[in-house]
Amino acid sequence: MPQNAIAGLYAITPDWTDTARLLIAARAALGGGARVLQYRNKRASPTLRLEQALALSAVCRAHDVPFIVNDDVELALEVDADGVHLGRSDEAIATARRRIGRRRLLGASCYNEPPLATAALAAGADHVAFGSVFPSSTKPGAVRAALALFASGAQLGVPVVAIGGITVENAGTVVAAGASAVAVISDLFEAADVARRAGDYAALFS
Repeated sequence: MPQNAIAGLYAITPDWTDTARLLIAARAALGGGARVLQYRNKRASPTLRLEQALALSAVCRAHDVPFIVNDDVELALEVDADGVHLGRSDEAIATARRRIGRRRLLGASCYNEPPLATAALAAGADHVAFGSVFPSSTKPGAVRAALALFASGAQLGVPVVAIGGITVENAGTVVAAGASAVAVISDLFEAADVARRAGDYAALFS
């Protein structure tokens, strides 16, 4: 899958254990204009994670949207995901690239550290994420990433994702700063109308 598949609204699932609710919201997000979906659930059991990942993978295929698994290379391979996203404490980027092969996407969290992005790309990542851009309810203690980091995407030559505290009200400043994609959890999935909220984000990239 081409690395430029990472663009626009990058939806990240909330920690919901209700699979039916999750699938309804995911379909709404993709139908509204989300261009990528990442499965992230820190509360689910291994069995539930597999169930949800398989179901979401099918939803993404129906919408022709990349399906990414957060933190778990094994799960990504088991459900034949389109890619995996790893943080500092997860499996090494080079090891993950060997395991998933070249056709899958591999993203790396680089916080507020450009050297970490350079190292991740050298090890096999094909896109990077900086954040938290704004205060985040998901990770209240996360380091803050300056908007200036997103201008580095042109120098890095890969998609650069912004994450952390992003809302439809502040996302425009991140897009203007050079982010290829904005990763959103709460402001998307907690919206009264998920599809409409996704459309509002998608319009920022049109």
